[in-house]
Amino acid sequence: MPTSSPAATVLPVTAPDPAVFRQVLGHVPTSVCVVTARTPSGPVGVTVGSFTSVSLDPPLVVFYAGRTSASAEAIVGAGSFRVNVLAEDQQEVCAAFARRTPDRFALGDWEFGSHAAPRLGGAVAWISCDVEGSFPAGDHLAVVGRVRDLAAARPPRRPLIFHRGGPARLDRAHGVHAPTHSFGWWDR
Repeated sequence: MPTSSPAATVLPVTAPDPAVFRQVLGHVPTSVCVVTARTPSGPVGVTVGSFTSVSLDPPLVVFYAGRTSASAEAIVGAGSFRVNVLAEDQQEVCAAFARRTPDRFALGDWEFGSHAAPRLGGAVAWISCDVEGSFPAGDHLAVVGRVRDLAAARPPRRPLIFHRGGPARLDRAHGVHAPTHSFGWWDR
């Protein structure tokens, strides 16, 4: 006996107003990082607010930069990059790399190796990657990196985050203890 399935209802897709989209998604806090690379023309870097891990095996991360960003294109062309996770006191560095200023590396305590991407002293963490690939993602360019080295500041530093349209500082929740054993899936 044949079975029938209910007909799928297809609703028209309407794009949200860009201002509303930005305002609502601004409630999702994001990290603030400066991604750097060494090119034949010298060091390049760009501030990104969209950086995350992708995979543990292989170890992959991704960042997103505006599709018109010359720095992002140069980073892809360099073949490798470093993610400098900004600390809460590095707001000026964040601003310098978010604008098209001529000497972005004048602010901050930068280490320049002979072949490595610039490393920002005082950052929360550093992730060195080889470019695994890149692709257009709407009005952004997604750059996937294979992690080859990483480190976190000792002692740990507090990160700079982006929330509701501007930089913000992280503060631990107080009053209620949330046991971390319920997050065992994170360690798998």
